[in-house]
This record gives sequence, structure tokens and C-alpha cells, in this order.
Amino acid sequence: MDNALTAEIANVAARLVVEEGLDWGPAKRRALKELGLPARTPLPDNGRIEDAVREYLGLFCADTQPLELHALRELALVWMQRMQAFRPYLGGAVWHGTATRLSDIYISLFCDDPKSAEIALIDRHVNYEPGSVKGMRGELVDVLSLSSHCRALNEEIGVHLLIYDLDDLRGALRPDARGRMPRGDMDAVRRLLPQTPSPASISIP
Repeated sequence: MDNALTAEIANVAARLVVEEGLDWGPAKRRALKELGLPARTPLPDNGRIEDAVREYLGLFCADTQPLELHALRELALVWMQRMQAFRPYLGGAVWHGTATRLSDIYISLFCDDPKSAEIALIDRHVNYEPGSVKGMRGELVDVLSLSSHCRALNEEIGVHLLIYDLDDLRGALRPDARGRMPRGDMDAVRRLLPQTPSPASISIP
């Protein structure tokens, strides 16, 4: 595939990710439509999209994105603390640092009993929607999705709790294709924050 065309698709997809909050797959497909390219046109891989997203953020969002990312990581840490009995690990754009106020939070839980996390939400009177999403190996996994208000952003943020078996934890920590940890535990998230999050800045249902 032509390198210039790959870069153009990646750049358009990156704009859609940042400005409209699209996931990378839908953003790549929308990019083909916007560029008037055939649906079968080869798509850039996710590494190329991530590089383009980081470049876009650096060029157009350098004044706002770091603060938005910090607020999302604070909110993620609060939910990880609430669900700490289920070995929470933060992943996705909030973990990797490409998130904006339009991004959702994705937290993987590793449970002895797959229903235990859901029962914990019920006991806390948290409103949630059960569903399924693509998991770390491309398989469908159960997810509990809820909305949490972030006062720092004055936004309702989607929080998705992906339910895995405890045995899946070892594979979840294998480095990705770039040698990075694909997700981090509470201590790792705390190290990404310059200070302990203030409960006053975050409202939880």
C-alpha cells in the first residue's frame, strides 16, 4: 500500500478519534468514506493510528488534552479503588495517554466468580448496562457499562468494566507489540498522576 495514502487515511482517522471520540476501527472506516476510497482499501494498523493520534493531539490539543487526560485517570482510579476486590487494571486510551474528554474508561476485572463484580454494583445501587465487547484476544467478553460524572470536566464519562476469569490475568500483562504494558494496576495509575486525586473533583453514582 502506498505510504502517502496510508498516512492520509491515518491522519483523517486520527482527527475523527480526537474530535468525535470514535473508536479506531470505526474511525478508519469513516476515513475511507471521507476520502472517497473503496471499502476494500487496506487500512493502517493500530500502531499507525496511535502515532497519528499523538501527532494530532500535539498539534491541536496541547493546551487541553493533558488536563482532560489527568481528570480521566483520576476518575479511573476512583473506580479501580471501588472495585479493588476484583483486581482492576486500566487499559485503553486513558492508560496509554491518548484520551480526551470524549474518551471512555476501560477497566479490566479479573474475578474468581464472573458474577461477583455485577453483584458488587447492585449492592452499591449503581446503575449499569450489561453487554459484551471485544476482549484482549479478540474474543467477546462480558462488560458492565455505567456513566460517572466528572466534575473536573463537567462531563458524563462512560466507564466500562470488562469481566475476565482470574486465570486470564497472566496473559493480560504480556507486553504489546511495542514492548509496553497493555494495562496497569492501581499503583501504576497512581504513578501517572502528579498527586492523589481529590474526591471533591469527582462525583460517582
